[in-house]
Amino acid sequence: MIEVGKIQKLEVVKISPKGVYLSDGNSRESAFLGKKEVPNGTKVKDRLEVFVYVDSNDKLVATKVKPKLTVGEIGLLRVVSTSKIGAFLDWGVDKDLFLPFKEQAVRVEKGRTYLVGVYIDKSNRPCATMQIKNLLSTNSPYKENDKTVGTIYSMNPDMGAFVAVDNLYDGLIPKNEIYGVFRPGDQVDIRITKVREDGRLYLSLRSKSYKQIDKDAEIILNKMKKNRGELNLNDDSSPKRIREELNMSKSAFKRAVGRLLKEEKIEFFNGGIRFKKM
Repeated sequence: MIEVGKIQKLEVVKISPKGVYLSDGNSRESAFLGKKEVPNGTKVKDRLEVFVYVDSNDKLVATKVKPKLTVGEIGLLRVVSTSKIGAFLDWGVDKDLFLPFKEQAVRVEKGRTYLVGVYIDKSNRPCATMQIKNLLSTNSPYKENDKTVGTIYSMNPDMGAFVAVDNLYDGLIPKNEIYGVFRPGDQVDIRITKVREDGRLYLSLRSKSYKQIDKDAEIILNKMKKNRGELNLNDDSSPKRIREELNMSKSAFKRAVGRLLKEEKIEFFNGGIRFKKM
């Protein structure tokens, strides 16, 4: 049986002025390969490596062009258009790949890229899905404190951001590790904080604690410089206000302030902190 959405070798069973018909040799169905892609000297019974998809007329079409993704694979594809029934993605062949509304984790936008997997729908057509969790592996080579990159594929306000690490492995950035605004499709630099027994990865957007303190301290100092040497935040400030002002947690703020106090770069005053007067 010819496999739709896959690269495969098929046998030439008929040659016409417009191209050739290809078959797997075990069924009556065939896929058509246009003349411009047929190698010179091709004969009946020759075997050609092609990719097969379904055209707008429900006919099997073959091409020697390799798509960006095949069925079962995951990768980043760009949205070329949207419609009332879904979106269409550029996957490298003449007919764009359909992403149905029901398979979208968020409403996608034209021109943006999103991480998707390819599956075969009930009509035997290749389609895209953003619901890729079951396509991700839990057998990663990573260990604690390794650094790599990933793509956010789903957001859950109660849990955090689900990430495809290297676009291959399943991981989670817990909500208390998320600083800033993110959405599916965003690519992020990450650090592995834990490898669970089931192989799934816990992740952080932040550097190891002692390195992050230096970065947070620099953020605080820069904010003070822009505010005439003062910052109206202290240990009693709410976590929400600290996050709005500095994009960091209250605990991170307190650690960085402690470092700056120890280095005698800042001092407290009524309502906040300021550069220490010499």
